[in-house]
Amino acid sequence: MGGLEIPIVIAVLAAAYVPLGDYMARVFDAPRDGRVESMLYRLCRIDPKAEQTWVGYATSVLGFSAASLIVLYVLQRIQGVLPLNGGLPGVSPLVAFNTAASFVTNTNWQSYVPETTMSNLTQPLGLAVQNFLSAAVGLAVAVALVRGFVRVRSRGEIGNFWVDLTRGTLRILLPLSLLVALIMLTQGVVQSFSTGFVSTGVDGTTVKNALAPVASQESIKVVGTNGGGILGANSAHPFENPTPLTNVVQIIALLLIPVALTRTFGTMVGNRKQGLTLLAVMAVLWGGLLAVTLAAESGARGVAAQAAGAMMEGKEVRFGIPGSALFAVSTTGTSTGAVNSAHDSMSSLGGGAVLLNMLLGEIAPGGVGSGLYGLLVLAIIAVFVGGLLVGRTPELLGKKLGRREITMAALSVLVMPALVLLGTSITVILDSTQGFQGNSGDPGTAGGIHGFTEVLYAYASASNNNGSAFGGLTVTSEWFQISLGLAMLLGRFLPIVFVLALAGSLVKSKRTSADVGTLPTTGPLFGGLLLGTVVLVSALTFFPALALGPIAEALR
Repeated sequence: MGGLEIPIVIAVLAAAYVPLGDYMARVFDAPRDGRVESMLYRLCRIDPKAEQTWVGYATSVLGFSAASLIVLYVLQRIQGVLPLNGGLPGVSPLVAFNTAASFVTNTNWQSYVPETTMSNLTQPLGLAVQNFLSAAVGLAVAVALVRGFVRVRSRGEIGNFWVDLTRGTLRILLPLSLLVALIMLTQGVVQSFSTGFVSTGVDGTTVKNALAPVASQESIKVVGTNGGGILGANSAHPFENPTPLTNVVQIIALLLIPVALTRTFGTMVGNRKQGLTLLAVMAVLWGGLLAVTLAAESGARGVAAQAAGAMMEGKEVRFGIPGSALFAVSTTGTSTGAVNSAHDSMSSLGGGAVLLNMLLGEIAPGGVGSGLYGLLVLAIIAVFVGGLLVGRTPELLGKKLGRREITMAALSVLVMPALVLLGTSITVILDSTQGFQGNSGDPGTAGGIHGFTEVLYAYASASNNNGSAFGGLTVTSEWFQISLGLAMLLGRFLPIVFVLALAGSLVKSKRTSADVGTLPTTGPLFGGLLLGTVVLVSALTFFPALALGPIAEALR
């Protein structure tokens, strides 16, 4: 399909934008509950009519996620005595902790080989379930923040987390995942509870080929912007992603909800131009980084690449450079973390571009829910900057942004850079780190520079809840398992708490008489200001680290 993949992806997203975006708005504003939903509420003793303040909402999010973490950890530890274990023992404590933290936070970072670590019961019952629930948590938080702009409540009610979680799972994620899974099955993606089969190669040797319920988990992996592959090679494996068509379907699936959520936002706030402005910023960032990555990977750099005529090392022939670059930019821009090529084999400029895509804050277009609330937080920062320039109180959608709102937005923005830079700096000064690097050496050498980039990429991926990795870094030591697990948890839940606190403050704020604030928050002017804010925040924060890594490597 080659170069046709990009226009196909854009065309499908454009066709689905309005109906899906408006449908999601109706889901979260629906006055009635479905029959299955009502049964679940009665079973769990939940009052769907009860509204929660931001404190209650945040407590529910954290309590639910903590319970999910414990259940998934225990399931991994005891899988050796459960059915369908395929002879696999229980997962070791550190790997179980890291994996539980990873899937509960929608990161899906994998420090293990799935085929030899996770059973065919743990995969669907533990990991796939969290693929649904962690994505639904992100949706719920985004909707809660949008209600902060829409509602005026003296007590600060922003909705009911349990209702938002249930509706997001049953009405949005489940139907879309079923549709994608059916398409995958028609193209040869496997779905089996068998542990595998033995085949004989052309040289006469026998090989054990792993099988698993791939299609069902692959679909929610991309629809929920999760990313954890049920097989070790992830979306490069022919059982997970066998054809160029499935490659396009996966790219569309991982972009679909984050893109359509901008329409949902515009519909819920009653001003669809607001959503289009956010979409334009996402599109410029996504398109710009895609252009850079395509240009970097299309040119043959190095003796081997020039001899082969292309930068095909680490890429599948069935996808080629366009399909690999499009997948890489889309997956690092959506907190998905799935890969159909080896990011560590990309050129220094191409690898730097996908790394920067994460360091922008996963807002181009970001994960399910997290992309929208992340960009809205940056929009508040942009409005604040505009207010400083003209000397007026900043407003967004008729809500004045005071000290508390700006403080919550700033704290939310600062969490990820602090985790990335602290994690990277501590790791690179540890004496043991070089022993876990596939590339290492003295400072300034090619190996030392690329090794630093691998570490930076790992903590950027964990702290942004992305999950992809440069393959040259082995992360099985105690330090990496614990530090990356903590980075995932803090990178997910600290911003969520600040965002919900922001929503609670906004919902108590009365609307101004005229919906005119410091400056219009739609159109090219505000879009440019928001885009500049995103780029400047990232550039000022991460430029020194990037200069020591991918920039230095590109200039060698």
